[in-house]
Amino acid sequence: EYAALLRRRKAITERKEAPMPKVTLKAFAKINLTLDVLGEMAGGYHSLETIFRGIHLYDLVTMEKKDRGIHLECDKEELPLGPENLAWQAAELLQKDFPVIGGINIKIVKRIPVAAGLAGGSTDAAAVLLGLDRLFHLQLGRQKLSEYAERLGSDVPFCLYPLAALGRSRGELLEELPEGSEMWLVLVKPPFGLSTGEIFDHLSQVEISRRPDLSGALKALEEGSFGELCAAMGNVLEASAFDLQPKLAEWKRDLAGPVGTGPVVMAGSGPTLVAFFDSEEKARQLAAQWGQPRWDVLLSKTLTRQELEKRFILTEETEGERGE
Repeated sequence: EYAALLRRRKAITERKEAPMPKVTLKAFAKINLTLDVLGEMAGGYHSLETIFRGIHLYDLVTMEKKDRGIHLECDKEELPLGPENLAWQAAELLQKDFPVIGGINIKIVKRIPVAAGLAGGSTDAAAVLLGLDRLFHLQLGRQKLSEYAERLGSDVPFCLYPLAALGRSRGELLEELPEGSEMWLVLVKPPFGLSTGEIFDHLSQVEISRRPDLSGALKALEEGSFGELCAAMGNVLEASAFDLQPKLAEWKRDLAGPVGTGPVVMAGSGPTLVAFFDSEEKARQLAAQWGQPRWDVLLSKTLTRQELEKRFILTEETEGERGE
């Protein structure tokens, strides 16, 4: 009996010294193929109608079990590492409802530009929800995860499953859409940010000369027509953003000039401008030509279902904890 007790103690000690279970996944960015503002809602929000599209640009989010508390680290110094961060809020949200989440360490490697209109913060929060669900075997399911995501922010629900969707209300009411044809993208972000609140508030002060063609865009996605989709794209927030930052309109014209075959559309509330192409070669050509100091210039493409299904790139679990 004494020998058996020693063996059990030794096994417990070895388990404690073994690496904590952890999971790493890709947190994909989003763009808006169309974005229209229909009016104001209660609570100061605006009623939106937008087509979200996930793109193959991502942060890496790693979650590791700890004894207690929430610890967040990131390779970008400008990001808050406490309760102001959406990823931290996502961990706290689940931790309150599920005591099994004793403590968690979150590490974010940023590849998505910060404050760019690409949902970088929202997609990190969605990744934390998905990662903790996997790590602690919560088995929440899509509907429950979406409910938690909605409590965190308007873009977070889409970022859980970021392929293509029509977003209504604040953007959180989602209807899945066909992915359409593959598109290559050049994303350019100038070295400044824009206040989302200011962009929306200023919208009433400017004239909107063109709105996106939602029905045309939906038809183009269904048929996989790059040309028809390009003709239907648009973002009404450009009118506000360009009035506040006139150089953005000038840069949009410059981007559409050299080798463009598709439109240039601002991502979300900006300031990132997205140029669309039907081939990688044309996109690479523009990316190589666009040289601006301190700008983010990124080559990307629309996300595929196969790529999304491979978003979990590392999972470690201790023996006896496997629940899948």
